[in-house]
Amino acid sequence: MTGFVDETEIVVSSGKGGNGSVSFRREKYVPKGGPDGGDGGNGGNVVFKVKENLKTLARIKSARVFRAENGRNGEGRRKHGRNGDDVIIQVPPGTILRDKESGNTIKDLGTEGEWTFLKGGHGGKGNWHYRSSVRQAPRYAQEGEPGQERELVVEMNIIADIGFVGFPNAGKSSLLAALTNAHPKIADYPFTTKIPNLGVADLGFTDCILADIPGIIEGASNGAGLGFRFLKHISRTKGLAFVIDIEDEDPAAAYKTLAAELQQYDTGLTEKPHIVVASKADLDETGEKYESFKKKLVMENIVFVSSYSGFGLAELKNEFIRVIQEK
Repeated sequence: MTGFVDETEIVVSSGKGGNGSVSFRREKYVPKGGPDGGDGGNGGNVVFKVKENLKTLARIKSARVFRAENGRNGEGRRKHGRNGDDVIIQVPPGTILRDKESGNTIKDLGTEGEWTFLKGGHGGKGNWHYRSSVRQAPRYAQEGEPGQERELVVEMNIIADIGFVGFPNAGKSSLLAALTNAHPKIADYPFTTKIPNLGVADLGFTDCILADIPGIIEGASNGAGLGFRFLKHISRTKGLAFVIDIEDEDPAAAYKTLAAELQQYDTGLTEKPHIVVASKADLDETGEKYESFKKKLVMENIVFVSSYSGFGLAELKNEFIRVIQEK
C-alpha cells in the first residue's frame, strides 16, 4: 500500500529526434539512382495529465525518472522514421510544478486537462532534401535535434471547498465522517489524523468537498507538533471551518490561539470566509459552555454541533453553502 506523498522531485526528458538517412536508390536497370534518404522521426514529448481519481504523488515518486522515446532514424526509399512515444505523467488535481534549481513555479496544473511541458527534438532531414542540379549525390543528412531535460519539484495542494482546521482531538475526523462518506481514523489520542482526508458532503443542489487537515498545536508556526506541513492544502479552499472542542478548558482561547497560528503561517488564510464549529454538543448537556463561548466570540459565526447525535449538522451545511457562495 502506497503512503500519502504530497511533494517529490523528478527528472523528465523529451526524446531526441531521429537522424535523417543517407541513402541512394538501388534498383535493377536504374544505374544512376538518386538520393532517397528519409527523414528521422520526432522525439516524444513530456506531457502532464491531471487525473481526478489520484490523491497522492506516490506513483511518480517511486518512478522518479520519466523519459520520452527517441524518434527513429529515417530509412531509404524516403521512409520516414517513426515518431517517439510521449511520456505521460499522471498527477492529482492541484499539482504544481517548480524548477528544482530556482524554485520558481513553472505551471499550476489546476483540476483538469493535459499540458505538454517539453517538446521532443525534431527529426533530421534525409539526404533526399539536399539534392540539386549541381549536387546530385549528397552524402550527408541532418542529425535529429536533442531532447530537453529538466529537474522538477512536484507539489500537490488538495483542492477542497471547506478546510477543517483545529487542534488534535477537536473532533474534525468525526465531523468529516458524519457529514460525508469518508472513513477517517478516529481515536481518543492526539494526532490520529496523520494525512489530510477528503469527503464529499451533499448540500442538495451541489456537492461540497471537505478536507480534514491534521491537527496543529500552539507553536506549530515554529515547527512544533506536525508543524504546518499540511496547511498548504487549505490554501485553495473557498473557506475554513475552525473546529473547536466545547469541552476544552477555554474554547475561546483555543480558537484565538489557532487563528494566531494561521495568521503567523499565512495572513491570506485568516482572510478567507470562515465558520467556527463548536463540536461535541452532546457532552455539554446544559449548554452553559456553549453560551459562554458565544459571549466571548460575539463577532464570530458559531455553529454548535454533535457528530455523535447529528445535532446542528443541517445548520452547518447551510453555512457551507453561504461560504461557497460568498467567495
